[in-house]
Amino acid sequence: MKCVNTLFGEESKRVKKIFMPVLLILMMVFSACGSPKTEGENTSMQEAKSETIIYESENGPVEVPAEPQRIVVLNSFISGGVMALGGNIVGVDKWSKSNPRYEKYIKDAVEVSDESLEKIIELEPDLIIAPSSGKNIDKLKVIAPTVTFTYGKVDYLTKFLETGKLLNKEQEAQTWIDDFKSRAQKAGEEIKAKIGADATITVIESFEKQLYVFGDNWGRGTEIIYQEMNLKMAEKAKEKAIKDGFYAISPEVLPEFAGDYIIFSKSPEADYSFQETDTYKNIPAVKNNRVFEVNAKEFYFNDPITLEYQLEFIKKSLLGT
Repeated sequence: MKCVNTLFGEESKRVKKIFMPVLLILMMVFSACGSPKTEGENTSMQEAKSETIIYESENGPVEVPAEPQRIVVLNSFISGGVMALGGNIVGVDKWSKSNPRYEKYIKDAVEVSDESLEKIIELEPDLIIAPSSGKNIDKLKVIAPTVTFTYGKVDYLTKFLETGKLLNKEQEAQTWIDDFKSRAQKAGEEIKAKIGADATITVIESFEKQLYVFGDNWGRGTEIIYQEMNLKMAEKAKEKAIKDGFYAISPEVLPEFAGDYIIFSKSPEADYSFQETDTYKNIPAVKNNRVFEVNAKEFYFNDPITLEYQLEFIKKSLLGT
């Protein structure tokens, strides 16, 4: 395989794309056929085989390494969980790569996508984690054992537990989940005691030219605020955003969705001119200095690394501690 990779490294990108299907076919043929093994070689193979586990994925059982050494993660909602469990990520999606919270975990990882098959082959992964909606899943399976996840199929903590099962670290994941729930719920009681049990909170985000309001399961701290802390959502937001997890609005109607407190997840490249309008400035939460702004790139997801940051941000914002 090193010879093949060297050969492709010397060719142009155009030639790589032309021969990629051929390379994948050859990999399938050699993996299927192989050559006769001696008794010693068979023993060695059996020992290697015993170092795998069967993960019950959403699409059925998949044989994966018991201790994967080189992981490619193509979906941003799983990558943080892999990092939290100490997984060595050698290739990662662009959204994860741009997250400042992840930088120290993936500073040496290569940015890849489900279309950059030649890059992934060069990384020599022993496990690939992809979104179920991704492209080239069958081709990825030829390169390495590939497991897919569908966003929202399970709740955010079960998703992390499944990541733990996949990496053979289920107990470690469960221990963190139990501790996190306890800490988040305790903080929720403290917050309700301070701001009032009936106080409402709205989570919004401005992305490019669109403004969004979020329900209770779409990252941005929503799982913590509404599920673990059991804080109240503004009625209009609850009516429109609960079903799909988010709802697009215009700045003009933001007052209808605004709670007593607002968590404002801000993308650096978005348009914030609406914050200079009287419509925005007259929102009670704005007038009362109850809008708490945060970098969206650090706040998108709902993995342990992000959740720990979100919890501290929410506590500092609403408790002042």
